[in-house]
Amino acid sequence: MGGDHGVGAAVRAAASVSLDRDIGVLLVGDQAEIDAELRRQRYDASYLSVHHASQAVGMCDNPRAALDAHPDASILVGARLVSEGAADALVSAGNTGASILACARHFKTLPGVPRTALAAVYPTERKRGAHHDPFALILDVGATLHCDADTLVAFAHMGSAYAARISRNPRPRVALLSNGEEANKGLPEIVAAHERLARDPHLNFVGNVEGVDLPRGKADVVVTAGFTGNVVLKMLEGISETVVDLARYAYRNKLAWRAGLWMLRGGILQLKQLTDWRQYGGAPILGFDHLFIKAHGRSSDRAIANALKVANKAVQSGLCEQIAEQLSEVGSRS
Repeated sequence: MGGDHGVGAAVRAAASVSLDRDIGVLLVGDQAEIDAELRRQRYDASYLSVHHASQAVGMCDNPRAALDAHPDASILVGARLVSEGAADALVSAGNTGASILACARHFKTLPGVPRTALAAVYPTERKRGAHHDPFALILDVGATLHCDADTLVAFAHMGSAYAARISRNPRPRVALLSNGEEANKGLPEIVAAHERLARDPHLNFVGNVEGVDLPRGKADVVVTAGFTGNVVLKMLEGISETVVDLARYAYRNKLAWRAGLWMLRGGILQLKQLTDWRQYGGAPILGFDHLFIKAHGRSSDRAIANALKVANKAVQSGLCEQIAEQLSEVGSRS
């Protein structure tokens, strides 16, 4: 029921995915609205079902107040169904804060996880993995605003496990975001985390990275506290949108610029494809015993379909179990 494009985008995504006959989708929300949209779609009923929820949380609602006032909200019902085993993962393009709280109310935190992390993907110059994935992972971007060293270390392991499975990059390069590459740069918790990560045999830790290193792709997984991560993510999104706006402005205003852009059209199309977050679909909240993939609020049906595929890949790879095992080994050495 969430997302800027409402029920239509989610239902179209589920209908499309059902035709692949690979992922079963359980749509949670207003039965009448969902059925009305389904009547306009081709889908395989063997791979798609509906669970009615009479309430929903709006995109601009206060998360805690909305969940308290709407016990039958679709995001709460969806999280409960996953916790009860009716589904393996939760996917939503709705209110981020309400989604995190709904998971916290119905999922358990994995042993060894001090705090959960909301991850996000961003495009880089460097590609990675067998499929030349252009996206790197940054966490946290808003779930845990301030982090101690224990939390940063846990984030590094969770992010590495996720990147290894989703990007199929068996040895992702992990880095801490700081104000300098030197090991002694940054806040005390960053310095302490750096010392521990540098001697961790389970990680391919490459040290600290600065903001300038992010778009170059120096690291595959960037670890930071939620406040900083959220600011960085919004800045990266803003830069990409500004570049597109400037190109449109140039095309409209000068014939010479229009001719130049026409000659560069191949490179521009490549850049547009590289920075298209819709192809990735969504990013996870890591640290719970069940998987949640948060799709962007502006997600189209294509983006939501890709989020469902990301969730399926993560479940099939045993991501949560791998994170739990890795953190257990870390804890036994501490």
